[in-house]
Amino acid sequence: MYTSLFDIFSIGIGPSSSHTMGPMRAAAAFVADLKQRGLLSRVCKVQVSLYGSLALTGEGHGTPGAVVYGLLGLDAETMDLSTDYIGQVQSEGRLLLGGEHCINFCPEQDIELEYDITLPEHANGMCLRARSADKELLHEEYFFSIGGGAIRRRAEMGTTPPTPRSVPYDFSSCDQLMAICREEEKSIAQIIMANESALRFRELVRKRMHNICKIMDAAINRGIATPGVLPGPLKLTRRAPIIYKRLEQLFHSNETDALTIIDWINLWAFAVAEENAAGGRVVTAPTMGSAGIMPAVLRYFERYGAKSSPYTPDQGKEIFLLTASAICSLYRANASISGAEVGCQGEVGVACSMAAGGLAAAMGGTLAQIENAAEIAMEHNLGLTCDPICGLVQVPCIERNAIGAVKAVNATRLALRGDGSHYVSLDSVITTMDETGRNLQAGYKETALAGLAKNAFTC
Repeated sequence: MYTSLFDIFSIGIGPSSSHTMGPMRAAAAFVADLKQRGLLSRVCKVQVSLYGSLALTGEGHGTPGAVVYGLLGLDAETMDLSTDYIGQVQSEGRLLLGGEHCINFCPEQDIELEYDITLPEHANGMCLRARSADKELLHEEYFFSIGGGAIRRRAEMGTTPPTPRSVPYDFSSCDQLMAICREEEKSIAQIIMANESALRFRELVRKRMHNICKIMDAAINRGIATPGVLPGPLKLTRRAPIIYKRLEQLFHSNETDALTIIDWINLWAFAVAEENAAGGRVVTAPTMGSAGIMPAVLRYFERYGAKSSPYTPDQGKEIFLLTASAICSLYRANASISGAEVGCQGEVGVACSMAAGGLAAAMGGTLAQIENAAEIAMEHNLGLTCDPICGLVQVPCIERNAIGAVKAVNATRLALRGDGSHYVSLDSVITTMDETGRNLQAGYKETALAGLAKNAFTC
């Protein structure tokens, strides 16, 4: 089942795609329902219940605030990050629903964290209810945040969503994708570009991909330039500016280190991951918890890899994104990109696999080498748990982005040094990742109840 590139790379506000973007979109969709039904002006009260992982790590992931953003009708790509929307609602005790209709609203009282209830459909569940002045239930809807910012209503769970419009090349496995490429004598990137061009004008596809790269670059630059302490009880100091200062000193000195490139990759991944943790604007790739990997590897390609690539930097970046999108589509169709479902292997692991395959393609790799790179990257992320300390997307998440970016580059180098032959197929590693994730205990799947969240620090 094909997933559009622009459903995979979407722009949002950190720190979590499933716990911030998803709930924000669900709240906005709920308000849109009220408008469509002609009920908005009758609403006097809105109540929100968060279940499962959304409740257990919701405060650390900024879920209540994201719900407020959605109810206000804010757009993640354009909202002013310098405005304290949540503080205004808290101080005034009122909220402009959908930007139009004023209601009394207290986030601490009207957003309930149901720690002991996990809905059967998915670990990331929420319910929104709208009532009139006489307490009549005007509308109720259950939403599920299934990963990468994507949401589904209760009635949609367990069903296969249709492709937005017909695409010329639909596929649900890597074997199918490779067969299409060989039959059509096209690269993976060309196949995805043909699909995207069937959904929207080709020039618009290129323009939007350019914007994605621009926002990724901006997140790196902001992260490098912004010192300070990240929000939350850990009081974690932002390390990207410190790393950058040291690298600048090395550049202007006579010191030499053959592994300095790794330091730069670490820096770029740290910068974006810290921006995300601070609630900044980043691109899901495929989630926000893993948002630092793709930008770091893209910049590595631009600064270093492009010198030995058969493509120009701009061509290579397009090929990178298109190929990475195809790889993510396979994970979404056959496994999950939600840490609450399969652990961090579904976030950092998938991002690492996407980046490795994308980089291999941008470096001129063959179909077999691209598959090999993506497979190597995931094979060595199997079993990766999601156990964020204090429920924050900080420890171990930020360092994990840096490790994942370096691992992606290494996986690509291993694949390109071979002829593409490999024993483990990408399809089989995706199946293994899904099985492994489903068998992980709940404490290791974004609940902050086990692992490092239990043993490393008491919040």
